[in-house]
Amino acid sequence: MPIRLRKFIGAILLIALVVVWSLTAMALAQLPVIKSHKLIEALYFVVAGLGWVLPAMPLIRWMSRPDPPQEQS
Repeated sequence: MPIRLRKFIGAILLIALVVVWSLTAMALAQLPVIKSHKLIEALYFVVAGLGWVLPAMPLIRWMSRPDPPQEQS
């Protein structure tokens, strides 16, 4: 698969990941367990805010992988 196509697909998947992650994080932030204490709430938002990076790293690594060398005949 050419790198341009991988980057296009990866960009779409990254946008979808961020949208789903943020909507899920906002929904979970409303749970009484999280809202009950300000320190727990602050820690949750730090983890939820930075947590999307872990699933995004393999996707970005896949996107930036160089094209395999072409065989010449």
